[in-house]
Amino acid sequence: MAEVIGTAIAAARHLPQLRVTSAGVAADAMSGASEGSLLIALEQGLDLSRHRSRQVTAAVIADADLVLTMSPSHLLAVEGIGGAGKAHLLSAYATNGESLRPVSDPIGGDISVYRDTFDELHALISRAFDRLTARQQSPSH
Repeated sequence: MAEVIGTAIAAARHLPQLRVTSAGVAADAMSGASEGSLLIALEQGLDLSRHRSRQVTAAVIADADLVLTMSPSHLLAVEGIGGAGKAHLLSAYATNGESLRPVSDPIGGDISVYRDTFDELHALISRAFDRLTARQQSPSH
């Protein structure tokens, strides 16, 4: 869900230079989005039907300018394979360090849990984009 949310927000904010991708620390390579994610995305007018998961690798991290993780354990894993300095916990990045809360994992939950996670991701990703936009407009960058 994070990738499709980020892509939609980037498009809505007219940020074509921003490429949003996702990869998982424990991803089942090439599996599709969960049924709950598909349904919630459709409710929001977003399409996850072509999404395929991929494993996070050193190459994926090397290709990224910024890596945002859902949980502290994911952050440690990403930092361990080359992400130190460019990887951040999504909630911490979005709030300038005010929150260190992991994003809820909806897997195994009912549809309301998926809705809550979608809403949480949307809010955090929007705030992360606010921070990115402010950094790009800053004279020091």
